[in-house]
Amino acid sequence: MQYKAFMIKYAEIGTKGKNRYIFEDILVKNINRKIKNYGDFYIRKEQGRIFIEAKSDYDYEDVVNALTKVFGIVGICPIVVEEDTSFEAIKEKVIAYVDQAYRKKNFTFKVNTRRNDKSYPMTSMEVNAELGHYLLEAFPDTSVDVHEPDEIINVEIRKTVYIYSITIPGPGGLPVGTNGKGMALLSGGIDSPVATYMIAKRGVQMEAVYFHAPPFTSERAKEKVIDLACLVADYAGAIKLHVVNFADVQMAIYDNCPHEELTIIMKRYMIKIAEELAKRNDCQCTVTGESIGQVSSQTVFSLAVINDVSTLPVFRPCIGLDKQEIVDISEKIGTYETSILPYEDCCTTFVAKHPVTKPILSAIEKSEAKLAGIIEPLYEKTLESVETVMCRSQR
Repeated sequence: MQYKAFMIKYAEIGTKGKNRYIFEDILVKNINRKIKNYGDFYIRKEQGRIFIEAKSDYDYEDVVNALTKVFGIVGICPIVVEEDTSFEAIKEKVIAYVDQAYRKKNFTFKVNTRRNDKSYPMTSMEVNAELGHYLLEAFPDTSVDVHEPDEIINVEIRKTVYIYSITIPGPGGLPVGTNGKGMALLSGGIDSPVATYMIAKRGVQMEAVYFHAPPFTSERAKEKVIDLACLVADYAGAIKLHVVNFADVQMAIYDNCPHEELTIIMKRYMIKIAEELAKRNDCQCTVTGESIGQVSSQTVFSLAVINDVSTLPVFRPCIGLDKQEIVDISEKIGTYETSILPYEDCCTTFVAKHPVTKPILSAIEKSEAKLAGIIEPLYEKTLESVETVMCRSQR
């Protein structure tokens, strides 16, 4: 069956009161950006719903797949439309819909009518009962089950009538662009792409920073992170990736600080640089993929010391998830296979044999004092040489 229109359902946006129209407008813009290359579509809002009408031929699977990547959508309903709101016209359209939509007609069903037009001469219950009666007559192998039906035939009576029985789940969340901007620390691992996705799902427009350390990390490692950013961009929209050459800063830390503290000090400088880039690019937070206890630098003690250098909020959406839960999300969003490619990032290259797990802030600051006069010019040089790559969805 070829559908010419979709009804888009949202949930959380409906709680936004007088600001709801702002969220709706951004959702409409994001939908249009996502599907515009698949055909000519007209998108409009109407009383708690968004409708997409196809004005040209299009590939159904491509459009549905694209819509399942738009945050803010909770349901995608392929619909048939009837301009005539008389009961007779609705009856004929519903029977035709069931006939075309279902090859086998031996299922249980119920009719669920929603009248947005309260002046309609029949109540919802009356429409349900009458349509159910005519469907049983037209398809005698079907039966009604109002409690656990195989299919629900939905009828929305507005100025126009919309009929559907399929609801394809959307990703939920809030439309990207409704909650400011964030700067994610994106590595080549499993966790940080998931964290970036999770914050974008809350409506935050994402940028990212990758700490590159040639010759200790290869160009392929950088390409892997760009690939991951493009995969996350399938949901989050285009991501501006800032590639930082971190090798000189890392070597200064390595040469002057206790090796068991390397990862903590290195991550403090990463947060400093990420925050500086965040402020330059009008971001209100930084985002990392850390999870409590996963590695030595992610103990509660370590995270407290790392956080001490930050003036912006540091969001860690994976903080309470175990590894398998993070892996499950990465598989769902399509980043897992790229994340496990065997290319080292700068953190794993310089990991100590016996890293400290309960760092003391005063001790870390004492070690960092040894970098005075050495690291400042390297830090500034690092910020001046940042390479920017715009990462867009490739799908």
